Amino acid sequence: MTKSQEIPLFPLQLVMFPGGRLDMQIFERRYIDLVTQCMRTETGFGICLLKKGMETVQAGTQQTIHRTGTYANIIDWDQLPNGLLGITVEGSAKFTIEDCWQAESGVLTANVAFSENDSVGKQTIPIDDDFIALTELLQNLESHPLVEQKNLIIDYDNLWDLGWRLAELIPVENAKRQDLLEIDDPWERIENIEQLVSELADES
Repeated sequence: MTKSQEIPLFPLQLVMFPGGRLDMQIFERRYIDLVTQCMRTETGFGICLLKKGMETVQAGTQQTIHRTGTYANIIDWDQLPNGLLGITVEGSAKFTIEDCWQAESGVLTANVAFSENDSVGKQTIPIDDDFIALTELLQNLESHPLVEQKNLIIDYDNLWDLGWRLAELIPVENAKRQDLLEIDDPWERIENIEQLVSELADES
């Protein structure tokens, strides 16, 4: 892990991985201000899975988040037909939260340590023939219309990409996706994905 860095957080009911893309509708004032600041300074924010609470904070409720998330950068934005601000973000690196607090703006903020390896642009790990079945599964998942819309850039010869994209796209609950995100070893992650895929096949 690298030295600590302060970043704003965006708690969501989903798990994002490096290289993943997500379309978001922004309507809360605190997040409109956050996105505006990020676009002005060309910085991003952390996306974390909610452990407790709703995405929109309501009086008398509290948000609790998992302590491992993914840093995301805004790669596109537009005003949607409903008048809301729409943005597309892309994950770049995994991080672990060291401490977290709510800023005066209402946005959760944290000191985080970024993963030195679990991030886009790191050294490729070649995929061997043992993972042909998983590669073919990812190709099938990528061809789904909803996935095609994301215009994902997938390196099918890189074990990092294979693990990240399958972890996002196979139909499992968020708790299991979070477990996959928290794994630091890409080989261990792909072995866990193989097990999950096998379990899904047995259920079908």
